[in-house]
Amino acid sequence: MEIGKTKIISVLVENKPGVLHGVSNLFRRRNFNIDSITVGVSEQANTSRMTITVNGDEKTIEQVVKQLAKLIDVLKVEELEQGNFVMRELALVKVNVPSSKERSDIINCVEVFRSRIIDVATDSLTVEITGTPDKIDAFLNLMKTYGIIELARTGITALARGSKSIKIDE
Repeated sequence: MEIGKTKIISVLVENKPGVLHGVSNLFRRRNFNIDSITVGVSEQANTSRMTITVNGDEKTIEQVVKQLAKLIDVLKVEELEQGNFVMRELALVKVNVPSSKERSDIINCVEVFRSRIIDVATDSLTVEITGTPDKIDAFLNLMKTYGIIELARTGITALARGSKSIKIDE
């Protein structure tokens, strides 16, 4: 995922059934693809935070933000300012391990990338890696030489840097 073109939108929504459907339906109606979406409860009672990553020009993103803000269950929506946020993604990677030499090489890569092995089998290792999408992509490119058996990525989650926060005005 190329972060230079990717826009990250942070959305506070009511924590109730059907909200994710309404948000994703808005993107479907506008024929706009969501690159990734993460959703979880926030620090505020009865609210969830969605982090949505999309590729698009400023005009399109501006329209999406305005349309999101009009949804009933959306409490607040903001595009995170490029370079003024922190982001992370988690990936679980199950890698083929045909021999002890490959196992040793993979373990060395895991250490270099500051990730960790969370499951060991005779013919595979499962690795947990957290970081920027570029870091995860670099790790995956190395693991392709051994054979990736399975992969699960969470998508980006992000917060504004410093004391700036996206909260409901109280």
